[in-house]
Amino acid sequence: MFMHLPMPPFSLPFGPSFGPNGPPLAPPPSQIPEMTPYKVDPGSIRRCKYRYTYIWLKNGDNFWFYPVYIGRKSISGYRWIGFWWIYYGTDLKRIESFVCV
Repeated sequence: MFMHLPMPPFSLPFGPSFGPNGPPLAPPPSQIPEMTPYKVDPGSIRRCKYRYTYIWLKNGDNFWFYPVYIGRKSISGYRWIGFWWIYYGTDLKRIESFVCV
């Protein structure tokens, strides 16, 4: 189960961000990284905060993600949908692997 959360009021999908937790101002890299197996926990993914991160979910979905919050059991930030960043969150236990660049 994934959540599509509304865009926070302090950021815009395009143009300048009005806070440190807004979406990136540019699209993610065009090349998809090779999947590397990682143990997914708050410590391992914490280094990806505010960095372009490619996520593979256990259900087969995969996408570019820009994390702005990493909790003990969940992560949230901005998911790239091909032309726009949307606010998104999921449980860490749903993530199969990730790579941040």
